[in-house]
Amino acid sequence: MSLTPSNMIPLGSPAPDFELPDTVSEKKIALADFRGEQATVIMFICNHCPYVKHINPELVRLANDYQSKGISFVAISSNDIVAEPDDAPEEMKKTALALKYPFPYLFDETQQTAKAYDAACTPDFFVFDKNLKLAYRGQLDDSRPSNNVPLSGKDIRDALDALLAEKSVSPRQRPSIGCNIKWKK
Repeated sequence: MSLTPSNMIPLGSPAPDFELPDTVSEKKIALADFRGEQATVIMFICNHCPYVKHINPELVRLANDYQSKGISFVAISSNDIVAEPDDAPEEMKKTALALKYPFPYLFDETQQTAKAYDAACTPDFFVFDKNLKLAYRGQLDDSRPSNNVPLSGKDIRDALDALLAEKSVSPRQRPSIGCNIKWKK
């Protein structure tokens, strides 16, 4: 594991389009298929990363709290499954079902989607407004596996609440931090 922060791409950047297989339904899902009326949250996660394992309960709560408000969520794993077999699609499906993910869990085998988003770590979060312009990128909250700060999702919840209120999201955003994406060699 190499501790890696998010790349803080420019706010206002458009959401790159993609079409990837959902590991649970086994159907291909494109950005247009789940675009939210108010906002769209794209999360780069994986199965093996201790940072993702730590925040999984809050990811489920967050999606359950906001999906009924017109905000959609999708998770993408882009790790090289040769380097990390625990992140293979069959394992992703098991994780999604066991944790009751209320969002699709897509597999980015070519890693092109992660590259298009300039994703660097797991977890890595991108919140787009209703026009699919980047409004937030960075951490879920201040909680880490070893710091005893309780999970709250505060940073993303604040961004989503601002978008729902049709207010500007604070540009003061802190990078997420976690395991580096395992790029193919």
